[in-house]
Amino acid sequence: MEPEILEIYRRAGKIASDARNWAAETIKPGMLLRELQEGVENRIRDAGALPSFPAQTSRNNIAAHYCSSPTDETRYEEGDLVKIDIGAHIDGYPVDTGVSVDLSADGRWKTLIAAASDALDAAISTVADGVTVGKVGTAIEETIAAAGFEPVYNLSGHGLARWELHSTPQIPNHAQRGGPKLKTGMMFAIEPFATPGEGYVEDEGNAEIFRLEHAPRPSNKLYAPMMEALDEWHGLPVALRYFNHLPRKPVERTINELVKQRVMQAYAPLVEISGAYVGWREHTIYLGEDGPEIITA
Repeated sequence: MEPEILEIYRRAGKIASDARNWAAETIKPGMLLRELQEGVENRIRDAGALPSFPAQTSRNNIAAHYCSSPTDETRYEEGDLVKIDIGAHIDGYPVDTGVSVDLSADGRWKTLIAAASDALDAAISTVADGVTVGKVGTAIEETIAAAGFEPVYNLSGHGLARWELHSTPQIPNHAQRGGPKLKTGMMFAIEPFATPGEGYVEDEGNAEIFRLEHAPRPSNKLYAPMMEALDEWHGLPVALRYFNHLPRKPVERTINELVKQRVMQAYAPLVEISGAYVGWREHTIYLGEDGPEIITA
């Protein structure tokens, strides 16, 4: 990786980690979920970057992808286990990070959060040139199992590239034999999920995150100002709240048409199938000549 590109990633990583830490310190019962997400995104923009995906705050048995609508009035509650998922990009170079926060008065989710965090540390300790992603996944599963929990088997870490939030390689959260090898110069996110449940998630609820994958067919249902606004994101995920400056009905009509044409992916919240709560932790890692560097430390 060119030194100037690595420096861009480092700048984005510092901005994302600052926003993540602010969110973890600011969150409290009674606060609107939407208020925290908008605060995170404003902080990223004020620092000179843009969100690489909509800030998300998934609670309890929702493992990922809960994103507030522009009018969401949901509030955090005492006892919540909250995942705060944050990304930033500069000139299309994205980073991805996140943390779990225990909003209970008695610290009941401390052990579950620690299992995911310890698994992330264990995974990072395996990272080296030539190591298979299966070995990374094995470290994650063994650490989570030792704490008495299950990993989430059908979620994984992922490579990062310019204008690509989910690139190769995929990094499993469970033991595998072999798989692609990590190589010096790679940028990727590792994100272990831990749960006392069955360890699988499925879509549930309305999607508020969308990603334009291909050019659409001409249609009178496509609102030109919305299409122009989408072009600025170069295929990175967006949220409906990004377009509050445009009339709501044409925006929603355009999204629905793009999804119908199958050129836009919609991401619904991911819920643990047995209803169990989920803890999680994530960092972006650069594999350099001297080993792994945590870009979002």
